[in-house]
Amino acid sequence: MRTCKEKISLAHALGAREIVRPHLTPTPLRQYPSLDRCVGTQVYIKHENHNPTGTFKIRGGITLMHHLTNDGVSGVITYSTGNHGASVAASAHMFGLTATVVVPEGSNPLKIQAIRDAGAELIEHGKDFEAAGRKVARLVEEKGLYFVHPANEPHLINGVGTEFLEIIEKVPDLDVMIVPLGAGSEAAAAITVLKQIRPEIEIIAVQAEASQAAFMSWKAGKIITAPNTTFAGGVATGTAYDIPFSLYKDALADFVLLTETELYEGIALAAHHTRNLTEGAGSACLRAAFKIRNRLSGKKVAIQMSGGNASGKELQKAMDFPCLLDGSC
Repeated sequence: MRTCKEKISLAHALGAREIVRPHLTPTPLRQYPSLDRCVGTQVYIKHENHNPTGTFKIRGGITLMHHLTNDGVSGVITYSTGNHGASVAASAHMFGLTATVVVPEGSNPLKIQAIRDAGAELIEHGKDFEAAGRKVARLVEEKGLYFVHPANEPHLINGVGTEFLEIIEKVPDLDVMIVPLGAGSEAAAAITVLKQIRPEIEIIAVQAEASQAAFMSWKAGKIITAPNTTFAGGVATGTAYDIPFSLYKDALADFVLLTETELYEGIALAAHHTRNLTEGAGSACLRAAFKIRNRLSGKKVAIQMSGGNASGKELQKAMDFPCLLDGSC
């Protein structure tokens, strides 16, 4: 019997592309002259924020719901800080499945509304991602639904891999890929696809300093839990997860941690240079590129931009950080 890890591969990502194709158009991969100048190299922004639900996660959701429908599943349940839940809700609706999503209390109202708009049952519980997960563990048995784990789900990772197929086909000589790392499905997908096609690519992960469990796990070579207090929902996790960790623990070239101030600065940078409104996790990779620009000099760099669901309060606060917006850089 194959392990879950063995069900994640370049071949499976190619298969997922055929599943995703009828539902999604490829997202733009764009260059901005001001970013090339300020970072000091060729920068390509992959606009996953232009997907339905505003994130890359819908790719995995569609892939998973396709397989679950074929297996006769009629309903799913998950937990999320918002974006994963919105993806599960929207993709379940596409395939006629019911969905229940548990989110922490006080979650981003825009994401909560997106989950409800997709027809899912929404439950608010606990103070953080992990508390919401404990609630789901109790509800799975009670409701008899299929549990969609935010990270330990091969079909999600293979679906997310379609993003990187689109990137490498446009820039086959890419040198560096920068991805955010929360639960880890995207880092796992980037490694699975890009390293098979172009082994010399450097994959750099980005996480919040205030929620650095994945970074600490990568440094230690084993799964570690840590405080989880960042405002940036897409990277707000307090532990690493088995399947993604098994794929990224030895394959990442580097890891960048961002302070809360730097995450807000990223939102301002995205608005200034690309005219896109992002959330903290959505522009984290862009802010990381500014932080390590000396290392990136002379390389072709792709930056994932995913997460266009910032609250009004977050956007207002971000625009108070003009320190990196000088046109001279």
